[in-house]
Amino acid sequence: MDAAARARRLADRIKQVVAEMLERRIKDPRLGFVTVTDARITADLSAATVYYTVFGSEEERAATAAALESAKGLIRSEVGRRTGLRHTPTIAFVHDPLPASARHLDDLFAIARARDAEIAKQAEGAQFAGDADPYRVPKEAEEDRENGEEDGEEDTASGRAGDR
Repeated sequence: MDAAARARRLADRIKQVVAEMLERRIKDPRLGFVTVTDARITADLSAATVYYTVFGSEEERAATAAALESAKGLIRSEVGRRTGLRHTPTIAFVHDPLPASARHLDDLFAIARARDAEIAKQAEGAQFAGDADPYRVPKEAEEDRENGEEDGEEDTASGRAGDR
């Protein structure tokens, strides 16, 4: 059995157990609206880190962190019971900065879209500075364009086909 795969499965199981515990068994009034976002465990299965987010103000985040810290022993014993490990890993709770980072990225994308729209508005009546088609064309293709021939049509005067 691959050790990394076992660690991933165990981290997923720890995430489920902690989420269920927070939803059903932990009745601390300081516990706010908590979402367990991820769990990671070390390769030797001795320490687990549980990432969470809290919906609310900075005070609610601090109160939730204190509630999680006080319930850590109960949660760890339940994790040990439900995973069946001989040595239950220590559990650390870390506030996940991902939602704040995602909000920041959304704001940056909105700014970029606004700038793109502004540039598109400025470019509405613009014309090319040079030729409309700035790419070089082989001399034969240029002559065919001047004569009004399309690719694939035969030139009856020279007896050649356009694209063979």
